Amino acid sequence: MHEAAEHVEASKRTFFFVWGWLLAITGLEVVLAYQHLAIKVMLTVLMMLSIVKATLIISYFMHLRYERRSLAWTLMPALVFVVGMMFIVFPDSLRALLMRAH
Repeated sequence: MHEAAEHVEASKRTFFFVWGWLLAITGLEVVLAYQHLAIKVMLTVLMMLSIVKATLIISYFMHLRYERRSLAWTLMPALVFVVGMMFIVFPDSLRALLMRAH
């Protein structure tokens, strides 16, 4: 016999709060794009901000925050694999380090 699982949802206030943070982070990324920072610093900061944004989107707008922890933990190996592929196997993400300014 299955018991009805309690489904928890966030309020509209929570979604607008998360949306505001996503908007603020995007604004920060745009401002950083116009700064003359070192390429390594720029890539590091933008990648970290992108990971934060992806986490907020997956957690709230894809409702992963309200799922069982086991589902979230099954996605962690995929995340590690994708990041590993991006930086180790296909270092295309680091090509900006090899580019010369004209």
